[in-house]
Amino acid sequence: MPADGRHFLQIPGPTNVPDRILRAIDRPTIDHRGPTFAELGHKVLEGMKSVFQTRGRVVIFPASGTGAWEAALVNTLSPGDRVLMAETGHFASLWHELATRLGYRPDFIPGDWRRGADPDAIEARLREDGGHEIRAVCVVHNETSTGCTSRIDEVRKAIDAAGHPALLMVDTISSLASIDYRHDEWGVDVTVAGSQKGLMLPPGLSFNAISDKALAAAEAATTPKSYWAWDAMAGPNETGFFPYTPATNLLYGLAEAIDMLAEEGLDNVFARHDRFAAATRAAVGAWGLEVLCQEPRHYSSSLTAVLMPEGHDADAFRKVVLERFNMSLGNGLSKVAGRVFRIGHLGDFNDLMLMGTLCGVEMGLGLAGVPHHAGGADAAMASLAGIPAEAAGGIARRAAG
Repeated sequence: MPADGRHFLQIPGPTNVPDRILRAIDRPTIDHRGPTFAELGHKVLEGMKSVFQTRGRVVIFPASGTGAWEAALVNTLSPGDRVLMAETGHFASLWHELATRLGYRPDFIPGDWRRGADPDAIEARLREDGGHEIRAVCVVHNETSTGCTSRIDEVRKAIDAAGHPALLMVDTISSLASIDYRHDEWGVDVTVAGSQKGLMLPPGLSFNAISDKALAAAEAATTPKSYWAWDAMAGPNETGFFPYTPATNLLYGLAEAIDMLAEEGLDNVFARHDRFAAATRAAVGAWGLEVLCQEPRHYSSSLTAVLMPEGHDADAFRKVVLERFNMSLGNGLSKVAGRVFRIGHLGDFNDLMLMGTLCGVEMGLGLAGVPHHAGGADAAMASLAGIPAEAAGGIARRAAG
C-alpha cells in the first residue's frame, strides 16, 4: 500500500530538517576561498560558541559524530595512554571500541544501560590511579540508545574531588541544542557534537569545542593525525576559512540553525524539549509500559526508549507502525535489540507533531497485539496542556459520551 501524507521521522536522529534550513542549504555553492565564504565561516565558528556555551575554540569538521570522537582523542592523547570510559549504552561502547582501535588503553566502567554515568565510580577509579596514568575521562552526555542522560556537572565534581588532572571529554551528539549543556561552566575539555540532531541539519558536520587545557595537551600528544588535526585548522579558521574543502552548503544551513536557536533562546529550547519528554513519559506510563531509563534524574529530554512487554518484539511492532502510519521509530541497538523502541522528540518539533507521533504509537500497539492500556495519548495531551491527568480523562469520557 503506498504511503500517503508526510513521513513521520521520529527516530532520535537524524531529525526533521525545517524548511528554513532546507532553503538555506539550497543555494549555489560559492568559492570557499573567497570573501563571501569568510563571512560565513566567521559566523558559524563564532555562533557555535553560544550553542556550546563556551568562550573557547570550536572546530568544525566535514564528518559524522564518529569523526568528532576520533578528533577528540587523537589531538590530546599519545599511543598507549589510558582513558576512563563509562558504559552507558551502545554509543559509549562504540567510543570505547574506537579508542581501542586507535591504540589507547580504555578502562570501561560497566553499566546496566538503564542510567547515566556514575560519578562515584569515576571518582573511585581516579583515586586508585595514584600515578595519574589516566589521561582522559570520556562520558556520553545523552546516550541515544537508552534515553539516559549523565550529569556532567557531577562528573566534573568527581574528577575534582579525586584531585586528578585527567581531561574531561563529553559526547553531546544527541543532546546539544536539546538538553542544557554548559561546556565552560562544567569544566569540559573537549565536547563532541554532530549536526543531525538538535542542530536540525542533515548529517555531515561534526564539532569539537576545546578548552585551553585540551589545547595544551594537544601540544604534547604524539598520535599521528592529519585530517583531524586541530593545529591545521587554527590558522585558516582565524580568517574564516578551512584547510581543506568544507561542506559549504551545510554551513549555510548551520548559520540558519544558529539564528533559529538564538531567536527561540536556548533556555526556551531546553524547556520545550523537557515538556515533550515529560508528555511522552506520561503516555508510556498510561499505556502500562516501562521507560528503559530507571533513574528519574537521568531521564532524557531528547528521546524516550520504551521496553516491550515480555514475549513481544520491538522490531515487529515498529514494522507495523511504519507500514500502517508511514512513521519511523528508533530501533533497539546491540544489548537491547528487539527489546525497546525509541521515540525521538528533539530538534524542529512541536506539540502537534508529538501528539501525531504518540497517537501513531498507541494505534500501532493495538494493531500489533502488544498488551497495553488505552489513554496514553490523553495523558500526553494533559501533560502538554498542564491539565491534571484525571481531569483530562474525565473530559475525554464526557466528550465520548
